[in-house]
Amino acid sequence: MEDIKVDNKITVLGLTFNTEEDRRNYFREELRKKLPELKQMEGFPIGEDEDILNLSDPPYYTACPNPWLNDFIAKWEEEKKDLEKNGKRSSKFEIKEPLAFDIDSKKNHKVYNAHSYHTKVPHQIIMKYILYYTQPGDIILDNFGGTGMTGVAGNYCTKPENSEKLKIESFFKSKGIQKQEFGPRRVIQGDLSPIASLISHSHTNVSPLNEFYDKATEIYNQVFSKYGHLYKTKLNGVSADVNYIIWSENLSCVACGSQFNYWEQAVPEMGNVLSEFSCPSCGTIMKKSKGGNKNTPLAEKAFETVFDSITSSSIKRYSLSPVLINATINGKRIWKKPEKDDLDIVENCNSSDVFSKTPHFRMPEGDEARRNDKFGFYYSNQFYTSRNLIIINEFYEEISKCEDGLKRYLLKWFTSSLNRLTLFNRFAPNHSRHVGPMANTLYISGTPTEISPFYFFEQKIKENTLNIPLSNNVLNQISSATSKNLIKDNSIDYIFTDPPFGANIMYSELNFINEGWLKIHTNNFDEAICNNTQGKGFNEYQNLMFKSFKEYFRVLKPGGWINIEFSNTSSSIWNAIQTSLVQAGFIVSQVHALNKGRGGLMGIIGPVAVNQDLVIACYKPTSEFDEKFRRNQDSIVAVWDFIDEHLKHLPIHLVKENATTAIVERSPKILFDRLIAFYVQKGLPVPIDAGAFQKGLRERFIERDGMFFTNEQVQEYDKKKAENPEFIQLSILVSSEQDGVLWLKNVLSEKSLAYQDIQPLWMQALAGVRKGDVIPELADILEENFLKDEQGKWYVPDPENEADLEKLRTKRLLKQFEVYKTEAAKPKGKIKEVRVEALRAGFKQSYQDKDFKIIVQIGDRIPNNLLMEDEVLLQFYDIACSRI
Repeated sequence: MEDIKVDNKITVLGLTFNTEEDRRNYFREELRKKLPELKQMEGFPIGEDEDILNLSDPPYYTACPNPWLNDFIAKWEEEKKDLEKNGKRSSKFEIKEPLAFDIDSKKNHKVYNAHSYHTKVPHQIIMKYILYYTQPGDIILDNFGGTGMTGVAGNYCTKPENSEKLKIESFFKSKGIQKQEFGPRRVIQGDLSPIASLISHSHTNVSPLNEFYDKATEIYNQVFSKYGHLYKTKLNGVSADVNYIIWSENLSCVACGSQFNYWEQAVPEMGNVLSEFSCPSCGTIMKKSKGGNKNTPLAEKAFETVFDSITSSSIKRYSLSPVLINATINGKRIWKKPEKDDLDIVENCNSSDVFSKTPHFRMPEGDEARRNDKFGFYYSNQFYTSRNLIIINEFYEEISKCEDGLKRYLLKWFTSSLNRLTLFNRFAPNHSRHVGPMANTLYISGTPTEISPFYFFEQKIKENTLNIPLSNNVLNQISSATSKNLIKDNSIDYIFTDPPFGANIMYSELNFINEGWLKIHTNNFDEAICNNTQGKGFNEYQNLMFKSFKEYFRVLKPGGWINIEFSNTSSSIWNAIQTSLVQAGFIVSQVHALNKGRGGLMGIIGPVAVNQDLVIACYKPTSEFDEKFRRNQDSIVAVWDFIDEHLKHLPIHLVKENATTAIVERSPKILFDRLIAFYVQKGLPVPIDAGAFQKGLRERFIERDGMFFTNEQVQEYDKKKAENPEFIQLSILVSSEQDGVLWLKNVLSEKSLAYQDIQPLWMQALAGVRKGDVIPELADILEENFLKDEQGKWYVPDPENEADLEKLRTKRLLKQFEVYKTEAAKPKGKIKEVRVEALRAGFKQSYQDKDFKIIVQIGDRIPNNLLMEDEVLLQFYDIACSRI
């Protein structure tokens, strides 16, 4: 429900106010009292108290951790009762299996385009997850909330666009999923970034959208009237509007030391860029970048000394000159070289003294933030041309005069207009156009482009005049996902989250300049990234993700689901995410693609699982299962309790291109891996070996197409397979011993084959083997895992024989592990090559024996990529590290 309005009065959390301003002032003062305590929490932003309070719109949005979350949760839980009475929700609602279909959506939507940000998941995608996993009234959490797409999705579930509603209903119907209930969802969002939280608040909470257009237009006209002449030029005496100006760096000759302009020497005509060019004074041939002829010397950057009136300091920075103007005259675009009047405007802007209130901050230490120190760019204000900054600053001053509610939305418009107004904006002469900043960097090219701010501020008025559902059912805060925050245990119904992935994006550094205008910056102490300057490598990143997922696990209700969006090209980061999830207590159910076709086995669980956007589905075990497991954890009964529970949380049937598709999570190997992970996470010995497990699996459950089902599930599988009888087996490329065994089982399950028939197929299936991983010879793998008939043909053994083979194989693997133990006992040296399956068997046995020291010793000696890219090895290693 929205907050109650009676006789134009507003009731919020049981308190009544005459106006929104009264509500805001009351809760601001309450927030002020709580700041000393809130400052002790992880993720509290960097800024003055007044700036934090002024940006906040409490209790719905706080520019710090939100102390009213539990009050809203209690209120929302009460409102669920009314929804049940009205038939809008059911107390028996339960989701057993994940939404297991590939999902796609276009990014071209008004909300998506209103403000650029580094990463966003389209809200239409998130809507499908919310509608599947929740019912009206449910409470959703996203502690890596970014610009608020989860909250936007929640609001659209309440008031969907008709066209989108039809698409979603059609999607679920085509998948045979029962009708999903649209209706109110409550969303709590947090993010470390102040700029992200402001955007999120503006996109989700009740905002004065009806006043925005008029006020923004008024401010635009006022600033244009005052400074529009700065972006005028003349061609043959006729006035023209400047669209943008190309600047070019000045270079210094390595031979004679004379300075010259890069563009004038290297770009003889638009679209033609010379890789080598000559000094206009002495004729020496030079180049700008390291590629090309290694004997050609690199030109040096020319520097100049300028006075920065904002920081009151002289700085030596690399020299830039305007070289070409793109303007519009009588509706036509033209090019012209800068003339005296154009250069006078630049000079007058450089000497202007209108910047007394311009926010400016020293760029922070970081892998990306200080890359331009060596070129003389130290402070946030120095990444704009003086002309741009005069106009941007005027917009900022006018917005600062506005009343609170409107000012926040105007600030969102303001920051959305800045993306291409810095020196990071590039002109690509070989493409004859400006191409924007280089993604996820603070790189200044040799040809930065100064665009008229009026173009973007006017365009963004239109793009930010949104007709979207807004509500106070969404709460926003600046907070750290790692912090044991203000949400009570077991109070969240569902989680959708899109966390940072390794060194993909340095969010706090890339946001620093824009956050300067808010005068509040990200506290990056707990920013979950890999960053050398912050002292965060792979292990630190994994620990931060573990803390974040542990917090998610704490607040999620038993039996609840979490979806994690993943996009990265590093298999070690992929495994870090999965390992952290398991260590936190979650059980991985399924992985599927966001907008590409589902991959084969290696596309989902192997080292190349990172070539597409993926969504991981995990669940928190129910309280009933936890209690049952505790009662039986010392007996073999608990093993089968876990498998029975886990099978019930897996997809039953998948279809791709009208054919039944194998579900890798139902294979014996992956089920055993999940069992091991569950026991290790609880610090318990694994009471069964692989052979006995496979035998018991076949005795207690029903096998279909190499997958296992409960009695109830197999009936549904058989029925749906009859409708889609063609079967697509897992597409496996062999890049490890484990892959090889699975590949051979697939091949030999169809028919028995002699070695000479298998060998050429095997060679075709072999893919890139990881560095340091030893795959046994094909003959050895066959000998250890399969049986040979009297005709010399290899076949898949029956369960009894398979269990016996597994025992013999484990014995051989442990014998090999003893060799590694001997190597690890030596004082120095790395173990350069290992058999990963021997490590898996040995680590498991050492864990059972509580010999954690040997796990760490060997883990530290083997190639790091093998440890980081193998989920099982990494989990044993992390547990062992925590025990010694």
